[in-house]
Formats: sequence, C-alpha cells, structure tokens
Amino acid sequence: MTFSKANNPITAFVRPRPSDPRRGIIAIGTLRLPCALGRSGVTQRKREGDGATPRARLVPIRIFYRPDQNLRPTGRRLPQQRIKTTDGWCDAPHSFAYNRRVTLPFAASHEKMWRDDHLYDLVIETDWNHCPRRLSYGSAIFIHLARAGYQPTEGCIALSRKDIRLLLAVIDRIRCFKMC
Repeated sequence: MTFSKANNPITAFVRPRPSDPRRGIIAIGTLRLPCALGRSGVTQRKREGDGATPRARLVPIRIFYRPDQNLRPTGRRLPQQRIKTTDGWCDAPHSFAYNRRVTLPFAASHEKMWRDDHLYDLVIETDWNHCPRRLSYGSAIFIHLARAGYQPTEGCIALSRKDIRLLLAVIDRIRCFKMC
C-alpha cells in the first residue's frame, strides 16, 4: 500500500462496477478492495428503504464490534463500542431515535446489531444522516461484512472479513469514503 504523504488524511474512493452497480471497488492509495453496494445501486436521492447506497461523502465516526468474533480493532482513533445482544438500530423515520443505536426490546422498527448472519460482527458507522437527522433520508449506512458472493446490501458498503481487516489497518488515515 502506498499513500501520498505519511501523516495526511486520505480519501477512500468507492466506485460501482459498470457491469453491476450493486458491486464496487474501494480504492485507498494503491489498495483495491471489492465490495457490495445497495441492491438498488447508488443514488443521489437516498430515501429510507430504497435499498440504495448514497452517492455522498461518508465520514467514518465510530466502530462497533462483537467481542466474541475476534475482530476487535486496537489502537484506533475512532471511538469503539462493543455490540451487545440488546443493541439495535432504529430505522423508523418518525421515531425520536431514528438513525440511532437503541436498546432492545424497542417498539419502533429497528435492526438487530447482534446478528445471527454475522454481517455486523464489525461495523464502521458513517455520518450519513447523522447530524442533523432528516426524516426518511436513510439510516444505518454502515461499512460492514459482506454476504457470500458479495450479495447486495440494503444501502451499506460491505467487505469480506479479510478485506475489512485490511481496511482497519488504514482506517485512522481515512478522512472519508467518497462515492464516485
């Protein structure tokens, strides 16, 4: 991996593949990582439930990890938080907790963070629709683990377990992920 300057923050570029806009490549310096994108491809007009990855500048703001899955990030500048079996993420646009972590059980629509399919064993939260939150602009735009064969996501960016480890090695240097 080579980067422009030793201590300067860098931009990671995410490009959808022309042959399949539900799959992409993350380019970080000379490093290229295949990834899954939303089932509806990439959009500039992100809406809750549309299945699209927003064409935007996504800043990593926090790392969540399952303590039982050997993916704990060490020595990172981003805040880290263990995922508990009672953690969820609210995706109900009219809830006071929209696009925020919640404690389960939770009455409004939500996703479980402790998943049986292990997609959220390691999650990099982005600043999408974070502050200020806008109703129905999309929630839980994460960078997380991919399904087998890089099946499309609901709007997130997903990488293999091996590649998410490579991403963690440089995450402190990444200023943002820019969808192209």
